[in-house]
Amino acid sequence: MRLRHALILLAVALAGAASGAFAAGDPARGEKLAITCMGCHGIEGYRNAYPSYRVPKLGGQNADYLVLALQGYRAGTRSHPTMRAQAATMSDEEIQDIVAFLAAQGPAQAGDVVTGGKAARGQEKAAVCAACHGEAGISSAPNWPNLAGQHRDYLQQAITRYRDKARQDPVMQAQAATLSDDDIADLAAYFSAQRGLFTTRN
Repeated sequence: MRLRHALILLAVALAGAASGAFAAGDPARGEKLAITCMGCHGIEGYRNAYPSYRVPKLGGQNADYLVLALQGYRAGTRSHPTMRAQAATMSDEEIQDIVAFLAAQGPAQAGDVVTGGKAARGQEKAAVCAACHGEAGISSAPNWPNLAGQHRDYLQQAITRYRDKARQDPVMQAQAATLSDDDIADLAAYFSAQRGLFTTRN
């Protein structure tokens, strides 16, 4: 437990140090570069083929986080084959431009409709997540993702991959290491049910 708290404090410190660390890109150029991205992320409800889950909403996400995510795919620390192929040849400038376009997208929307006790149970379990992702899933640190309103099945997939070390991030791997499948389902249900900042396009 002490290790988890130490990692959270480290994450918050790093978030503060990284705030504003990325230069602003050109959203107009980014819109042109993002045409391929929108072939999946611009189609509402579009699903990854296997395993099947909805691709994440990107419009309105924190810009610094999107930069880090694309850099992770480019470096191979995130292993999704399609995203790895898309990001492999991107320059830093192209990443900045694409992210500037995505992060500038649109209005708030309601999250997924969740029935039963999953969201309530998830709220209790989400307290430790708040240090980085905010109490209701809106992160105050630009290099951590907003979770509120994100697709429930995507969140479940992402947290599971951190637990299983398929995504390489020391903080998230430590946080997810002891989570059961039920814990992950409850957390995903809670955050997906919160009002988010994502566009309705994806």
